[in-house]
Amino acid sequence: MQKFIGKIGEFITPDPSKPFMVVGLGNPGRQYKNNRHNVGFMTLNEIARKLNIEFTRMKFNAMITKGEYSGNRIILAKPYSFMNVSGQPVGSLVRFHKIPLENLIIIFDDVDLPFGTIRLRPEGGSSGQKGMKSIIQQLGSEKFNRLRIGIGRPPGKMSTPNYVLKDFNKYEEEDLPFILDRASDAILMFLTDGINLTMSAYNQINK
Repeated sequence: MQKFIGKIGEFITPDPSKPFMVVGLGNPGRQYKNNRHNVGFMTLNEIARKLNIEFTRMKFNAMITKGEYSGNRIILAKPYSFMNVSGQPVGSLVRFHKIPLENLIIIFDDVDLPFGTIRLRPEGGSSGQKGMKSIIQQLGSEKFNRLRIGIGRPPGKMSTPNYVLKDFNKYEEEDLPFILDRASDAILMFLTDGINLTMSAYNQINK
């Protein structure tokens, strides 16, 4: 397995003694549960289901659970600080568990990708996503893995903040289980095969 450490194209074998951390972004609370902005939380729920583990513990204002996949230790984390300040719990968890940035992957929604498209990258900016901007500020680096899930652009003159805080429509809901299944499988492949091979396998696949 190979992992990103520096510039694109530079990969190393990670320290097997260190766990991986998978963070899904969203907002806590029943009113936000099915919002487009919560697709990161939804993907983590699907990963937890596949690993037969449950979110039962709060730590550093994040709901977390721990598991194992193909011999790799995994921490799944949902920041409960609300989206725009996600960096505070993520930074605290990364420092406490001594997670190398090449072992970290963040899952978040992206309005600039067509609905259902997923894209993995080993580094980059925030893509205008405030939760990611907060994480980059707290970690002091853009060099960590991320999986973007496309939710499409707002229709008509609807503002982006209003759009992301609305639930998926009935047509999107029909495709959502397939998208979450594919996104969660991409994360599991990342854990075993690294970011490079996972990008090759998933970045060209659309819904």
